[in-house]
Amino acid sequence: MPSRLTRDQRYSFLAALLAWSMDSFDYFMLVLVMSDIAKDKSFGATATQLAFVTTATLVMRPFGALLFGIWADRSGRRGPLIADVLLYSSTGILCAIAPNVTVLLILRAIYGLGMGGEWGLGAALAMEKLPPARRGYFSGLLQVGYPIGYLLAALAYLMLTALGLGWRWIFVLSIIPALTTLLLRRRVTESEAWQATRRSMDVTRTTIRDILRDGTVVRRFGYLIVLMTALNWMAHSAQDFYPTFLKSAAHGGAGLSAPAATWITVCYTVGAIAGSVVFGALSERMGRRGTIMLAAVLALPVLPLFIFPHNGVVLLVVGSVVMMFLVQGAWGVVPAHLTEMSPDAIRGFYPGVTYQIGNLLAALNLPLQERLAAGYGYSFALAWTVGPALFAVLVVTALGTEAKGAVFGGSPGPGAAAADPAQLKLGPATHELR
Repeated sequence: MPSRLTRDQRYSFLAALLAWSMDSFDYFMLVLVMSDIAKDKSFGATATQLAFVTTATLVMRPFGALLFGIWADRSGRRGPLIADVLLYSSTGILCAIAPNVTVLLILRAIYGLGMGGEWGLGAALAMEKLPPARRGYFSGLLQVGYPIGYLLAALAYLMLTALGLGWRWIFVLSIIPALTTLLLRRRVTESEAWQATRRSMDVTRTTIRDILRDGTVVRRFGYLIVLMTALNWMAHSAQDFYPTFLKSAAHGGAGLSAPAATWITVCYTVGAIAGSVVFGALSERMGRRGTIMLAAVLALPVLPLFIFPHNGVVLLVVGSVVMMFLVQGAWGVVPAHLTEMSPDAIRGFYPGVTYQIGNLLAALNLPLQERLAAGYGYSFALAWTVGPALFAVLVVTALGTEAKGAVFGGSPGPGAAAADPAQLKLGPATHELR
């Protein structure tokens, strides 16, 4: 039986889980309240202006991943992670008192910087601290944060609506997981893998620039951006548009009542949570790539149940639960896969930047779905975005490699000089900027 996690390992994992839930909560809460903000005459924002607010957050996330990631690779994980929690929690709460759309846009852009640094760094720290043989299981458990955030945003919106509270209160609620993450993270010690890597770099006089000059690192970076674009496109095409499809009676939508659509959303979110855990654990046996490909292959024949409302409500529930189980199942492998594919010396920014660029490129999915639905109907829009995305995930994953079970902290990565093991038995790693 595997040994229990230490307190430090538990805190680092729980902090990453809460932060990822916060990321999802943030994305979906803004989607849920956009129509309410547009109706708020005192705020004076149009739907087009609010779309720019969402875009500003997404655009700034890759810059946040790069900024905080480089800082973390040079100075350690703990400080930058605490700083970005402080940044996004303070700007998040200020959104609740934004007087106009211009201020909201600026705040959301700054918020994007903080949240951009969070996922990659949180996943890197958690995966560096966890036992290699259990990375797959905890990777799936970490990705549960995304459907949890989705579910919490939906429940928060329903609660605020029932209480008759305005859209500003949902930003107030977001401070709770942010502060909890901060309290947990203050108890986490520095990454031992990062310390070992810094010692190796000091001994061999290797710099981060040396690592980045290596052709393998550059090619893998480009490949991971393509992979993350495909995975993000798959997730967003299946999730973002589906509640609208369920509620709308126009353009061939299911035309369900708001309560019925909400309960279906709850059901398939539970399915997504289960899929993340199951496929994450499965990746320890099948490998990271094999598990992602299996989820994509199994999802393709489920598509007809997922997109055709004339099948009836029961089959829509079955189709949506199974689809989200498989889509999020593929994502359950991602934290372990990305961190294992990242060179030790640049694991702070490598996973986060590739993920955030892929997420930004996949943001084009929603306006495309809306345009296709207006012209050809919801079923057509879902079929021609979800289907190709599943196929793309299958092909791109098959073309790649993996590094399952990689030992973190063993070597800075390609482009680094070899170190004498005897020289690595030094004191704590220096924190000088290189």
